[in-house]
Amino acid sequence: MKIGIPLERRPGEARVASTPEVVRKLVTKGLEVWVEEGAGVRAGYPDADYAEAGASLGARETVYDADLVLKVRRPEPDEVELMRRGARYLGFLESCGEDALLAAMQARELLLFPLERMPRTSRAQSMDALSSQSSIAGYRATLEAASRYGRFFPMMMTSAGSAKPARVVVLGAGVAGLQAIATARRLGADVHAYDVRPETHEQIRSLGARPIELDLGESGAGEGGYARELSDEAKARQQAALADELARAQVIITTAQIPCRQAPVLIPEAVVERMRPGSVIVDLAAASGGNCPLTVADEVVERHGVTLVGLTNYPALLAADASAFYARNLANLLELMIETGASGPQLRAPADDEITAAMVARAD
Repeated sequence: MKIGIPLERRPGEARVASTPEVVRKLVTKGLEVWVEEGAGVRAGYPDADYAEAGASLGARETVYDADLVLKVRRPEPDEVELMRRGARYLGFLESCGEDALLAAMQARELLLFPLERMPRTSRAQSMDALSSQSSIAGYRATLEAASRYGRFFPMMMTSAGSAKPARVVVLGAGVAGLQAIATARRLGADVHAYDVRPETHEQIRSLGARPIELDLGESGAGEGGYARELSDEAKARQQAALADELARAQVIITTAQIPCRQAPVLIPEAVVERMRPGSVIVDLAAASGGNCPLTVADEVVERHGVTLVGLTNYPALLAADASAFYARNLANLLELMIETGASGPQLRAPADDEITAAMVARAD
């Protein structure tokens, strides 16, 4: 079975779907691995390392002509056209329903394994690329906030005087939010956090932060560990109750997103106007509209004296480790899906397995 690992061509994307370490393991299992020339260079993995691990290096057309294509980001239409008819695709699809790309995949009879469909179960944790990349995003976003905030994060005491710790508020206590909380605490900040799901309060406390508790009249807990969208009445009550907490923050890191929906507005312009000049908002929901309406995707802007960071791909800023985590996630999933028979390794998607059954999406 031939596996293809192409170069990611999305602007700003530096990750690669597999690393030499993982490629070596795949080759040992009898798999034929082809890596596009230069695919790992931006992540710190030169072609020579892949060749030493047993991979073959080739041009784009050769790599896409594989039984299984491993990618990080959603493919472009011209990349779909290069895929072998009836092949398998494993990676993020970044799709919330029917679109032109899925129609193109349907035309090529591709069998899709979108990583967004990975169930949030204990058994699937080692394969959950969405969580591993979100954790990296939460960590890197906190460093971004610290570097752009013109004061200390921790309390500092020197012969020249002392400085109070920064008051950091994290909105959303999912994977990214919890990592942001942990990172901000390690940097010495005074951290407060809010999530619409009451069950997250204990997790927030366990990291040394203080949960912001609001009575909204309803729970925001959704299926699969995700938040659900609140009613309009609850949203209005939430904004009013959060306003004072947010206005006192010097750094806000927002991570609140709802799959396939516009990001909820948690920081209206009126709150930004009340924040102290020099404060920073890092909006991890920028790609889906932003938790603050003043956020501009993929830009850093200043409004009312507050810096708003709208970067949308934090894992790519730590491409080496992000690629390594991603590659191991895929390797753990392939361990479940690859069977070795008389004709060599074959990819299977057992219908009775909770993980593969939840993931498989035939484009038909």
